[in-house]
Amino acid sequence: MGKFIISKRTNDDYQFNLKAGNGQVILTSQGYSTKVSCQKGIESVKKNSQDDSKFERNKAKDNRCFFSLKASNGQIIGTSQMYESDNGMENGIDSVKNNAPNAYVEDETNN
Repeated sequence: MGKFIISKRTNDDYQFNLKAGNGQVILTSQGYSTKVSCQKGIESVKKNSQDDSKFERNKAKDNRCFFSLKASNGQIIGTSQMYESDNGMENGIDSVKNNAPNAYVEDETNN
């Protein structure tokens, strides 16, 4: 089963990573100024990950692929790692769709 891990960045912003059952990070959030807004971001991923139209597929300048998950308002709520192929990226999207809805939350911030 997947899990969301809440952590703090060096600038004290909160962020989350969605990890697949194998421990691989499949989605990383933007920075949030409060833990509550970070938790709302997680809820947004759980909801929006089930709608394929919310996934924006992209290519980097070096031709590697990545995707972003967008909320209903169009704001990016998470971005993937880089993939060498379209197929790898699609597998990553499938992993988010499968892991996000029932993923539990682990808070590593201790506050």
